[in-house]
Amino acid sequence: MKQGLGTQLRHMIELLDGAVEASYVEAGLHYRPRYTPVMRALAAVDALTVGEIAAQAGITQPAATQTVAVMVKEGLLVTSAGKQDGRQKMVRLSDAGREMLPRLELCWKATALAASSLDAQLPYPLSQTLANAIVALKKESFDERIRTARAKLTQDAGVYEPGPGQQEED
Repeated sequence: MKQGLGTQLRHMIELLDGAVEASYVEAGLHYRPRYTPVMRALAAVDALTVGEIAAQAGITQPAATQTVAVMVKEGLLVTSAGKQDGRQKMVRLSDAGREMLPRLELCWKATALAASSLDAQLPYPLSQTLANAIVALKKESFDERIRTARAKLTQDAGVYEPGPGQQEED
């Protein structure tokens, strides 16, 4: 049985994240791969808002919010009120997070080399294929593609399917 796209992607993420997480353990770090976009965003600046972290890291704001909360609990980040707007929460690396950076950067370089090695073995580099897929999905989302496919299938089969907000006639 051929696996679906979602199943294949989840399996690939398990293979990649599991190996990356194991590399952190081997380096003596208590650190999860999901922290990396946040750490990289904060490594070069004093402080950012969660929205700025999300934008720089290329992740959604809810994902950034959840990750920041976990990292604060683990002592890697600290938060404070914004200087210009006290309602705005500023996020920065804690001392422990900053001390971890040199070892993390070594892990990140090793991971990048491993990714290049994987790309070299494939007929098309995975990194470029993923970048192309993201661009294509930004132009036409997957849910739009599903709706288009469903409409075509139901039209080809001669089946009436009500659209959003429409009720099927009795």
